[in-house]
Amino acid sequence: MKYSEKVMDHFLNPRNVGEIPDADGIGEVGNSHCGDIMKMYLKISGGIIIDAKFKTFGCAAAIATSSVATELIKGKTIGEALGITNNDVINYLGELPPNKIHCSLLAEQSIKAAIKDYYTKMGVDPIAIN
Repeated sequence: MKYSEKVMDHFLNPRNVGEIPDADGIGEVGNSHCGDIMKMYLKISGGIIIDAKFKTFGCAAAIATSSVATELIKGKTIGEALGITNNDVINYLGELPPNKIHCSLLAEQSIKAAIKDYYTKMGVDPIAIN
C-alpha cells in the first residue's frame, strides 16, 4: 500500500496530538472492523473552535486523517466544522487508498461527536441543531 507524501507527513509529524484538559467537547469514535479509535477534543469560544487536539489508536491513515481533521476545524465556526466531510479530509491529503477511506469517515464522525458533546454540555439538544 502506498500513501501520498501528505499522508506520510501527517502520520510522521501529526499536528495537534494530545488532550485538552478543560475541553468543551470530546468525541470518541471507532471502527470495530479494523480497531481504529479516534478521540477528538475541542475548545470553543464564542461559537469558534479555538483549539482542537486528538488521540488516535490506529494505522498511518487513521493518524493522518485525525491530524488533518484538527487542522481543518481550528478557527472555524461550529457550523463550518459540522459541514466538513470525509471528502474534505481526503481532498486535503490528496488521496487515500480505497481500503483506508473508512479512516476519513472516522475523522468526520469524531468532529461531529465532539460537537454533539459540546452541545449536550451546554444544555442544547444536538439533534435540534442539524
